Amino acid sequence: MSATAEPAPRLRDALRHVLLHLVTPLLMCLGMGLAYMGAFVTPEPHEMPVAVVGSGAQAQVLAQSVKDKAGDALDVRTVATREQAVDALKSLDIAGAYVPGAKSSAGAGSPELIVASAGSDMSAMAVEKVFTPVATGQGVPLKVTDVAPPVSDDPTGQGLFFLLVAVSIGSYASVAVLGAAGAGLRMRVRAGLVVGVSFAVSLIGAALAGPVFHLVHQGLWGVWAMSWLYAAGILFIGLGLHTFLKRWTTLAMMVLFVMLNFTSSGGLFRPELQNGFFGSLHAFWNGAGFVEGIRSHLYFGGYELGGHVWTLTAWLVAGLALVTVAGLWERRSAPASPAGAETEEEMEESVAV
Repeated sequence: MSATAEPAPRLRDALRHVLLHLVTPLLMCLGMGLAYMGAFVTPEPHEMPVAVVGSGAQAQVLAQSVKDKAGDALDVRTVATREQAVDALKSLDIAGAYVPGAKSSAGAGSPELIVASAGSDMSAMAVEKVFTPVATGQGVPLKVTDVAPPVSDDPTGQGLFFLLVAVSIGSYASVAVLGAAGAGLRMRVRAGLVVGVSFAVSLIGAALAGPVFHLVHQGLWGVWAMSWLYAAGILFIGLGLHTFLKRWTTLAMMVLFVMLNFTSSGGLFRPELQNGFFGSLHAFWNGAGFVEGIRSHLYFGGYELGGHVWTLTAWLVAGLALVTVAGLWERRSAPASPAGAETEEEMEESVAV
């Protein structure tokens, strides 16, 4: 006796099913466009901190003149000595410092612009663009001194941003697998898998940064440790969200850890070159903690490294708390969804990733 064939789905139902699944990629397209174009297309200085070196009236007049011309684009201050300017640069308190040329019987000396391009190559270029006309107006060439350059294998200093991209993708893509393929496992088992996956992702990140592309010439273990903290935070947050969001988890992860994260990390443009929204996210988002923490560790003597590590730790703690709540929810909720629904969810998450 042959089994009765199931009726073919109606065209309307099939189209509704396809259109529903297209919502996620279309929202991703919109979100990525808004985030990346809003953050990166028109970088302009906003209260960028710069300094004029000198303690006399001439330095004060020059600083005020630069401020008057720049308006809200610059936050111009004066520092008494070149040494204080270098300290401020290495503390990332300013983006550049202009040292006027000393006058002598032979005429005006050559002015100097001091930058720290490891903090942001784009900010250093913006500062040079501001002060080059000042030197030109004095009829003397401008000497540029970089007191914190990146390593030769990463001449623009943007390699750390691409390290952020690699570790982020390895982390949030793994969430889709753990959430869908591991849906039948208990939460504590999935949490154990997160520990292992985050360890693997961080090792890959450290290998890419060190022996593969030589972005890191020293302090590789510190880079690995921050990579693990960052990856574990993303994975635990994603694992906890999956319990509540199901097939929409991938979209939520892309919003949190791609659209808002990459754009506010400071890897390409520091907050003073971005609008207020992305600049404010830079103060506490985990991608900014990752990039700025590694910068501090590699180039700025660990200045404020503790604060960046605490940022990464706070995101990890939030992930652990979310997984705990999700585990309690799963214990009290109904049994897992039917296999068909689970397979459909896994398919959508895989396509989204």
